[in-house]
Amino acid sequence: MRILIVDDNRTNLMFLSKLVSKIRGCEPLAFTDPAEVLAAMPKLDFDIAVVDYQMPGYNGVELLREINFFEKYREKPYVMVTADTDLATRMTCLDAGSIDFLTKPVNPLEFQARMRNLVALVEARNKLADKAEWLRQEIEKATEEIRAREEEIIDRLSIAASYKDSETGLHTKRVAAYSEAIAQALGLPPETCTNIRLASPMHDIGKVGIRDAVLLKKGKLTEQEFSEMQTHTLIGCDILNESRSSLLRLAAEIAGSHHERWDGQGYPRRLSGEDIPLAGRIVAVADNFDALTTVRPYKEAWSVEQAVAHIRSRAGSQFDPSCVDAFVATLPAIRSIMDGYVDEREFGPVELAVSA
Repeated sequence: MRILIVDDNRTNLMFLSKLVSKIRGCEPLAFTDPAEVLAAMPKLDFDIAVVDYQMPGYNGVELLREINFFEKYREKPYVMVTADTDLATRMTCLDAGSIDFLTKPVNPLEFQARMRNLVALVEARNKLADKAEWLRQEIEKATEEIRAREEEIIDRLSIAASYKDSETGLHTKRVAAYSEAIAQALGLPPETCTNIRLASPMHDIGKVGIRDAVLLKKGKLTEQEFSEMQTHTLIGCDILNESRSSLLRLAAEIAGSHHERWDGQGYPRRLSGEDIPLAGRIVAVADNFDALTTVRPYKEAWSVEQAVAHIRSRAGSQFDPSCVDAFVATLPAIRSIMDGYVDEREFGPVELAVSA
């Protein structure tokens, strides 16, 4: 425990330093000039300070006020040594940060008793701070573990969905990456962008509840079949919505809203404009772009240029205009993502040539 002693009287300084040396675990840090104390900051390290009130240059109060400009010293205990017992002087010292007083001439037994009490106080405070830091680290570790489990659950559910519908494999990875890029272009906070990337692969999880005859049908769906297919949004939302995980609840929000339209003509709830959750509006653009640029049982893959033109033409009707603008702004990143998730069965040789 390092105890700072500041006194312009060398005799007093040596006396107090000797008393500190006799306290187990303590060492004195002695200064005769307050200016030298300030010059040594902020590298100067001490646990307790004993400061003389009457000194040339800086008196004790002025020194404490200067010291407290440094954040690292604001919680340190300060003891003022003074021959002045005037109440106004003591109140001034308290206002400057002093927590105790010693009256000159200093009684050795009283000094050592006060120092031992302050040492015990500092040790208890340090232990409490260490415990608080340990607790913070444990909470952070537990939070990271919970987050990792949430991400694993999403990954495993996405894999399970891919057994039902082979289109959901690389499709979900691309939609996730596209969605994050759009969110970033919108200027959303990094954590929000990451959450959208992690949650968006679950946008079509509700397809596990759709009959194979409808889900895997080659060719155009009948009106009744299309109505059944639309229920995958509600099924997906129901699967995820009751989770206590904020990430899975975001996934539920996306699953239930990524087929809504800006003009209110979408499904399942016919929401419009900003009533549609922002994450759902973002994923709607990403999902549509990926659907257009990949081979499906009922269509060939479109070129990037065709898909972009189609999406831009639907800004303000099918899609949120701000999401479309963000999508267009981040097209270089979108193309890089496409190149990173290439499958000739999905894109076809023409699209591969265009994206290259």
